[in-house]
Amino acid sequence: MRLICLVLALGLILAPLGAEAQPPKVARLGYLVTGSLESPEVRVRRDAFRTGLRELGYVEGQNIVIEYRGADGKIERLLGLATELKRLKVDLIMAVATPAARAAQQATTAIPIVATAMGDPVRDGLVASLARPGGNVTGTTFLGPELVPKRLELLKQALPRVSRVAGLWHPGAFSERTMRDMLKETEAAAGTLGVQLQLVGVRGPDEFDRAFSTMIRERAEALLVFPSTMLFAEGKRIVDLAAKHRLPSMFNAREFVDLGGLIAYGASLSELNRRAATYVDKILKGAKPGELPVEQPTKFELVINLKTAKALGLTIPQSLLLRADQVIACPEKGRCD
Repeated sequence: MRLICLVLALGLILAPLGAEAQPPKVARLGYLVTGSLESPEVRVRRDAFRTGLRELGYVEGQNIVIEYRGADGKIERLLGLATELKRLKVDLIMAVATPAARAAQQATTAIPIVATAMGDPVRDGLVASLARPGGNVTGTTFLGPELVPKRLELLKQALPRVSRVAGLWHPGAFSERTMRDMLKETEAAAGTLGVQLQLVGVRGPDEFDRAFSTMIRERAEALLVFPSTMLFAEGKRIVDLAAKHRLPSMFNAREFVDLGGLIAYGASLSELNRRAATYVDKILKGAKPGELPVEQPTKFELVINLKTAKALGLTIPQSLLLRADQVIACPEKGRCD
């Protein structure tokens, strides 16, 4: 009996040591994005996600491995890339924005999907509801489609005399229902503001020159850029074309203003990507994505570029400047010359 007790005691002492000696499980993630992995826009969002992971104790190459896949701006490639991640048997897929999330959802109903900066996940069929997603998708939404009318209102406040606004939009950026509702609500807002809205659709970057020529031919006085992963990835080109044609422009993310756009209003995409790491952490620890509520942003940034305003010969009303979260000011005491 004494021998049995001694063996049991030794077992209790050595068991924790044996557990500690076991190497920790290394989580394997898939990271899916519509743009190029080398583009500055994608790098910024990817770095924000990595920061969020580090804050939660995940270090690439130590306790987590990430398989990165970028579609280089070609939405039709996303499903193939998502299927590739499925074949790699990743523990979870991080899908950046709605097109990537839809492709991942098509590829698998078993692997958990954390989608960041979704447009309208309910109307796009990604989740059953924000409170209880119900399937294998959860994450964050940037309320992009819902805020388009508000952006048009802010553009009108910045440029009170504007009466003709071109709306650059990407057919297929979201589901047919989301796109229809977004356009309808924006047209209604335009009517209320006394603005004639000229919708110009583009399916790819090769249509930009034609689109801007159409805007100028129809005497557009300003530009409203609708939310779209493709349009975001092509931000520099859009900003440059707007400057070339002297069109004051409103965007959905501050990244456009950093590139030289005039005004942006929307949630911080970097913050949404950082926050997505909390979903990854919870799911890797056993939570089910269908039971994790989709997080909506509570803070929206209004960013104005006074250097661009100066270049366009515009004076932004002081009342709007006072409401801005950030004003990219001109150097030397406000002078931009």
